Amino acid sequence: MKGRMNTDLGNIVIDTEAIAQYAGTEAMECFGIVGMASYSMKDGLVRLLKMESLTRGINVTLNKNRISIDFHVIVAYGVSIPAMAENLTSNVKYRVEEYTGLPVERINVYVEGVRVID
Repeated sequence: MKGRMNTDLGNIVIDTEAIAQYAGTEAMECFGIVGMASYSMKDGLVRLLKMESLTRGINVTLNKNRISIDFHVIVAYGVSIPAMAENLTSNVKYRVEEYTGLPVERINVYVEGVRVID
């Protein structure tokens, strides 16, 4: 599904993949986020994704031009998870709304793992 806006000059269509890429880039700037995670149903393992495949750990859905984003993240050891999640949701919500012009209805954060950072 794609976000659509009608303007005086024409239509604007935003793909969910573009929103996911932007949201992932903004999320990686938040303190305590090591990276996005990919969960393998086959073997039950969680992998840390590289920057090139960042969007595989993010699910964006559009419902009546309202955005919902699911983040599957790996956090740094010792970081307060509630503080990290609050920082992530507020930062990404503001940035994505500014970027797309569409309201963010919900952001879900799933902590898939913890990594020790050297």
